[in-house]
Amino acid sequence: MLKTRIITAVISLILIAVVLFALPLQYAEWLIGLLLVAGAWEWTGFLDTSSLMVKATYTAVVAAGLALVHFAGPEQTTLILQIACAWWFVAFLWNLRFPTAIPAPVRWICGLLVLVPLYTALIFLIRLGVEYLIFTMLIVWAADAGAYFAGKKFGRVKLAPAISPGKTWEGVIGGLLLVGGLALATAMARDLAVAVFLPFCLAVAAISVVGDLTVSMFKRTAGVKDSGTLFPGHGGVLDRIDSVAAAAPVFALGVGWLGLA
Repeated sequence: MLKTRIITAVISLILIAVVLFALPLQYAEWLIGLLLVAGAWEWTGFLDTSSLMVKATYTAVVAAGLALVHFAGPEQTTLILQIACAWWFVAFLWNLRFPTAIPAPVRWICGLLVLVPLYTALIFLIRLGVEYLIFTMLIVWAADAGAYFAGKKFGRVKLAPAISPGKTWEGVIGGLLLVGGLALATAMARDLAVAVFLPFCLAVAAISVVGDLTVSMFKRTAGVKDSGTLFPGHGGVLDRIDSVAAAAPVFALGVGWLGLA
């Protein structure tokens, strides 16, 4: 399993590098859109239905939302990102109260709140500069890697046992420490104000944990381990983007507010 995960990760990184650096920007935007449409199809696994018509309809609704953002909504970017930040704060509170029943209409709405603002944030960041998108991903990867290794070595206190029994507070702290090191190194290299940049990056890392837990909450409610099988050893699209879904809108909104763009 570990070998499969490593191979998939390496291939994915190579493809990302080709798309971001060797192809015109529009190809990257279309690829992001296609991946999120695939994520919408995976989200239908949380809707408690086996109807292909319902699944196709939901996927089409999300795809229409992405298209609307792409072609007609650039001027609404800030509003969409603000809505996303509000949603992830609600999701944080929701995680604290889980397990709770999640009615089907709420599952429909939550999928839109996860996927459409994520597309908005990723498109905003890639148009702002590929380095902004890459740094967002680095924060998420550092938080995940630090949490994994610290959790394996020191993990004792469960973070959210009702949602994800394997996650620990020690893991979260390890992830935040690694992100803190990344932020400090970047701030010094780019001559950024550490007092602003460090807490900002730590906040983005912290909210990425909420994204991970929130998608896990829906998976647990639906009784599934992985959202899909698109990435061997890693699961589906939602399994790969859950943390990014929360981190990217916060980072995209923050770079403008804090004058980091």
